Amino acid sequence: MIELSVGDITQMRVDAIVNAANSSLLGGGGVDGAIHRAAGPELLNECRALKGCATGQAKLTQAYRLPARYVIHTVGPVYRDGHAGEAELLASCYQNSLQLAADHHLKSVAFPSISCGVYGYPAEQACAIAVDSVTRFLASHPNMTVDFVCFSEAMRSHYQHVLHTI
Repeated sequence: MIELSVGDITQMRVDAIVNAANSSLLGGGGVDGAIHRAAGPELLNECRALKGCATGQAKLTQAYRLPARYVIHTVGPVYRDGHAGEAELLASCYQNSLQLAADHHLKSVAFPSISCGVYGYPAEQACAIAVDSVTRFLASHPNMTVDFVCFSEAMRSHYQHVLHTI
């Protein structure tokens, strides 16, 4: 099942929230910084031991002070021109995050809008890739719930448009 909401992903009571991380996994701006601040310094310590993460891949940590049980860190692509493999890398973020959740028997996952902030991915395209990737995964994992947690009504409307076309 796919859900859509506007709010603060750090407040989600789910099995796992997904962090739109940078490759160091050591925190940054936007969603990444908010998750690290809310989780506390223990998250940073665990992330240091992971030695980073490649674009399109995903890694799991405890959630510490967050209401979620886990944080899945994934590194989205920086948007260049749409012809540098960005779509495939973004789809991999969703696929690898969801596979990691399934491997750990997690049933509810909340995603931010990966790569739509400072990484510059056009929102309409990113939402289409997110919905397509999640829909495909959920076809073989019907007991999992995915919530796209949007930072604004404008972003929610992009997801809503894509969801109405499927």
